[in-house]
Formats: sequence, structure tokens, C-alpha cells
Amino acid sequence: MLPKIVTCFPLTEQQLGSIRDSGHGKVEVVGSDQDRIAEDLMHADIFCGHAKVPVDWPAVVQQGRLKWIQSSAAGLDHCLVPEVIDSEIVVTGCSCLFAPQVAEQTVALLMGLVRRLHVFFHAQNAKQFVRRPTDNLEDKKVLIVGFGGNGQQIARVLRPMVNSISATDCFADNQHLLLKDGTIDCLESSEDLDQLLPNSDVIIVTLPKSAANEQLFESDKFRLMKPGAYLINVGRGSVVDTSAMIDSLTTGHLGGVGIDVVNPEPLPVGSPLWEMDNVIISPHVGAQSPRRVPRTVELFIENMNRYLQGKKLLNLVDKQLGFPKPADRIDHSENGWAPS
Repeated sequence: MLPKIVTCFPLTEQQLGSIRDSGHGKVEVVGSDQDRIAEDLMHADIFCGHAKVPVDWPAVVQQGRLKWIQSSAAGLDHCLVPEVIDSEIVVTGCSCLFAPQVAEQTVALLMGLVRRLHVFFHAQNAKQFVRRPTDNLEDKKVLIVGFGGNGQQIARVLRPMVNSISATDCFADNQHLLLKDGTIDCLESSEDLDQLLPNSDVIIVTLPKSAANEQLFESDKFRLMKPGAYLINVGRGSVVDTSAMIDSLTTGHLGGVGIDVVNPEPLPVGSPLWEMDNVIISPHVGAQSPRRVPRTVELFIENMNRYLQGKKLLNLVDKQLGFPKPADRIDHSENGWAPS
């Protein structure tokens, strides 16, 4: 019996056909959807996608058939439940795959705050051609919290525009893997975050959802921040204590906030964040791009061929950490693979 691949993300018939053709007759491919995925997973050997509906993962694991999950998202909390973590199921993700658009979203939010674009948009709607104060990036010291694929791409984009860039990462000891192109001035351990916050004008959060990162930015962290600092969050909403962030904005300690992610999502209609004139909100669209699905298909086909040949998979997730280690992430120069 051929291994059955079940997909669950918005694929065209042509893209499904590409996956079938790339399997060279060695796999069966079934295109599922959110209405059927919970049931279809019970009969899958390989799953590629993102189930956004409740799945009985303990039952899937107990079934004993599923061997590999290729997430179509960089975040893995949709499938990394305790039963999957403790099982033999291999998990791969999309780390680094969407870094270009996440970096663009980050810069858009930051530039919008610094140049007060949201203020001018409101003035435009009111047909008010009035000069108002703006800020600039040229002299800003940037701190990137989480220096994975997204953090590194953000640094590359921002490098020519700012005074300096520092970063923290839980793999700071692997500097040879993270400092290849000289885009940042220093890389410190995650434990050194408190020492870096007071001297940073811009704090960019790219951290994934994990127990260690839950509510990391709470009241004490905001008090440590430089008065007038900007906070950008393109990681996960749960990393930031929303109430503490609102308090810091209300007192004027924070200069502004740009958030593509927030806790909870969607942001409640009654949240004060909607009305604040130093906040820019985008609805978790950082990874969106016309190339998102094609790139994901390309990654899956590459990994499928590796899987069938018994080779090491790209973006292999350390299930205890919840994301790939630096040596296991996509590296265009070392792995010799990049989306076309």
C-alpha cells in the first residue's frame, strides 16, 4: 500500500498534481480541507498543512499510522500537542520560509510609527493638509528579540537604515551560525535581555509561542524600556502581556507600538488599542504573500523526496523546543536548496 499524503492548505489542482508527480508513483495524495481534516488525519501516513479545527491528536497518535507532519505554518502549536511531542512522529515546519514578507511587515509597521503615517491617514480622511511632528530611524538603536530566520532577515533589511542592531537568542553560543553576514553588532543570550532593553530605541519581537516565552514582556520589561521606545511584535501575541503594554502606552512610557500579532486574537472591539494614536495594528498578515503557498509546496516536495530517500529533512523540528535548531533550519548556502 502506498503511503498516503493528506494535505490541508489552499492548494490548486495543479499544485496537488505537482506533489503527486514528484512522488513518482510512490505516494497517494489526498487534498483535504478544514471540514474533513480531523477525520482524514486518521488515515494519513504524511500530513502537510495546518488544521485550524479541533483534531483528536491523541487518537491520531494512538492509531499509529501518521509518521510525519509538514506544517504549512512556521508556528507549530496547532500540532505540537503533548501526545505528538512524546510520539515517534517527525515534525518539520516552515521556519525562514516566510522571512522576506515578515521583514517587510516589520519595516512597514516601524516606518509607519516613526513617520506617523497612521496620523496622516486620519488627517487625509478628514481632508486636513497639516504638518505634524515625525521621527526618524537614522540614529535608532534596534534590539531584535529572537534571532531566527525572521530576525536575521529583519536585520538585513534594517541594517542600512539605523544606528546599530543587537539581538538576543537562546542559541547565542552558536554565533558562527547566526552572524554570517555581519548584519548585527552583537548577539547576546536570551538571559541578557534585561540588560539590553534600557539602551534600545526599537524592540522587535520575533519569538515563537512556547512555555518559556509566554508573557515574557510583562510590566517589569516595559519599565526597563527606554522612555519613548517603539515596540514591534511580529512573533506571537502571547509573548507580550497586552494589559501591561496598554498601561505603558497609556502612561506615555512607550513611544509607540506596531503589532501584527496580539493576545487575544482577534483583538476585542472594546480594546483601548484600537483608539490609541500611537498604535498601528495589522491582523496577523506578516507571512502573507502571493508566493506563500508555492514556496510551501516547493519545500514539501523537496522534503518528500528526502523522506522517500531516507535523507535528513529540512526544518526538522526539535519537538521539545517547538522549533528547529539553527543547524536544522533552511540554509541556502549549506543545504543547497532555496525556493525558486
